Amino acid sequence: MIVTVLGSGSTGNSLLVEAGDVRLLVDAGFSGRDIERRLTAVGVEPESLGGILITHDHGDHTKGMGVLARRFGLPLYLTRRTAAACASLLRGEETIRPYRAEQPFRLGRIEVRPFLTVHDAADPIAVTVRDTETGDTLGVATDLGRPTTAVRAALAGCHLLVLEANHDEVMLRTGPYPWSVKQRIASSHGHLSNNASAQLARELYHDALAGVVLAHLSDSCNAPELARETIGLALERCRFDGLLQVAPQDRPLEPIDLGPLRQARMPEQLALL
Repeated sequence: MIVTVLGSGSTGNSLLVEAGDVRLLVDAGFSGRDIERRLTAVGVEPESLGGILITHDHGDHTKGMGVLARRFGLPLYLTRRTAAACASLLRGEETIRPYRAEQPFRLGRIEVRPFLTVHDAADPIAVTVRDTETGDTLGVATDLGRPTTAVRAALAGCHLLVLEANHDEVMLRTGPYPWSVKQRIASSHGHLSNNASAQLARELYHDALAGVVLAHLSDSCNAPELARETIGLALERCRFDGLLQVAPQDRPLEPIDLGPLRQARMPEQLALL
């Protein structure tokens, strides 16, 4: 499985999952033209996608979905409530493939397991994505609000986590947002702080965790080095020495090939047995 975060932050989120000849776009929070540009930059033709999975209706996850679906004939995977909330982005000519939380579905060798999160959206979903041939498993967990027991259970055992680290609590309190927006971000239906993300990362740690990508950072109320330090220190206490990266907003990360990443950690794991 190859995972490419095309960009992530408060103004846009999208990532690409590849398993064999199957390619799935998870969220389309940039303009259609911008997503095309980002895909081309990592050597992927948009028409080669097998579909677009949308996790919830907020614009930073949906902005380009309608344009891409129509331009390249790509099916859109949405829950029914998310589709209704995104009606203004659709023209009725798109192929909609509804899905539901807790009901896995497959695209070739890619198995998607959707699960509910707590967030102020019409029907907020996070997903794990598994390559059924290799067992490589990705967890995509942004816009969490708070990490519930169900969220922890769904993400347990993932080999790669794309995990929200939206804001630093002090920077949020002293930042430029109106008080109402600060309350919304910090609420149990908003976004995870660096400290909350660090705690969740520690709880999700296991010996086969090969990498963590920190995502959905606020431009105004966080800094990449601060997020990396906070979550990195928490993972160090678990003796984690795998990949730790921060996803930028303005460009794709280098593709992450999960197979070799897992293999690189196996000698250490075997030595511990």
